[in-house]
Amino acid sequence: MLSPLHSHDPNNMYPLFRLFTTIIKSKRQASLDIDQHSETHFYCRPWDLDIFMEMNNGRILTLFDLGRFDLSIRAGLGKVLREQKWGLVVAGSSVRYRRRVRMFDKVIIRTQVAGIDEKWIYIYQSMWVGEQATSSVLLRTGITEQGKVIPTQRVFDALDKPDWKPAMPNWIHEWINSDSHRPWPPSHEK
Repeated sequence: MLSPLHSHDPNNMYPLFRLFTTIIKSKRQASLDIDQHSETHFYCRPWDLDIFMEMNNGRILTLFDLGRFDLSIRAGLGKVLREQKWGLVVAGSSVRYRRRVRMFDKVIIRTQVAGIDEKWIYIYQSMWVGEQATSSVLLRTGITEQGKVIPTQRVFDALDKPDWKPAMPNWIHEWINSDSHRPWPPSHEK
């Protein structure tokens, strides 16, 4: 017997329909500067729910993926990635879940670049239902070439923003510092 994660039900797959519609909508919307935030809109559908009848935490992260696609397309990064044959990678994240998202709630995802350093681009995203924030995520992301993360200066040179250096908030510096103390590879010692 197959588990729900291994079933052939298309609703348990990556939401390809939402991905394609996000790409199409993003290409039709006004372009953004890399320092602006993007907004994407979705409805919580029955296949987004867990057994508690709220949006599954994994689905929330997947919808955040789509918000990052929107920003990258509208800010011109998607075009640069195709031209340079570069890829994207997520190298770390910290998520806060604070309010439930229920079936048929309209959610808004706000996505922005929160800071950069020599190697990483830090993305901050939040999910909203009406005026209520429901969750947020901070991500350490990178641009890859042949499987290796490239310096952010190359990325912003390609975006024709060579001097763009947003001030990184202190709380992100603290997260970076804290995360650097986390053991790698993982240890199962007490």
